[in-house]
Amino acid sequence: MESLALLTEQFRRLPGVGRRSATRMAFAILDLSEEEVALFARTILEAKAKIHPCAICGNLTDRDVCSICSDLERDASMICVVEDARTLLAMEKVREYRGLYHVLGGLISPMKGQTPETINLQSLVDRVAQNAGNSGSAVSEVILALGATVEGDATAMYISRLLSPYGVRVSRLAYGIPVGSDLEYADEVTLFRALQGRTGL
Repeated sequence: MESLALLTEQFRRLPGVGRRSATRMAFAILDLSEEEVALFARTILEAKAKIHPCAICGNLTDRDVCSICSDLERDASMICVVEDARTLLAMEKVREYRGLYHVLGGLISPMKGQTPETINLQSLVDRVAQNAGNSGSAVSEVILALGATVEGDATAMYISRLLSPYGVRVSRLAYGIPVGSDLEYADEVTLFRALQGRTGL
């Protein structure tokens, strides 16, 4: 069945989907009615056509400005820099952070062809610089919520240097020992980061 094989292959193109999962998905589609399949396909096409980066922060939205940037109750003095919209969603699940965001759309990685010019960096500088002289709405802190990887470290250092002329505080999320784990199983880098990010009791 060539059509079934082609459908399965399309599902396999999705991240984290193996052959068995793709096959299950393909059969699930075949079990739907024609109306349900049409709605499914239309929803995918509409999402692809309507969803785009927010004009301010780069988050995904179907409006000009995303719901976070347009929320006047958010703390405009704080900007949390994340790699992508998935990380933003993870941060929002914590329900502790009430500032704004900036989505880079990638990390600096010359090996992957990602340079400061190819990610959403200049608009971050523009946001900080634009508010630098406004005492009421000035950005006072930029929080770097980037992965503890070589690319994440390089991007964090680059952003820190880029924002240094504006007198804004640049901080980074603390990385350390996961809750519920034993210290004996932690590697040296994790222990070092835990020591660096230690807090008082």
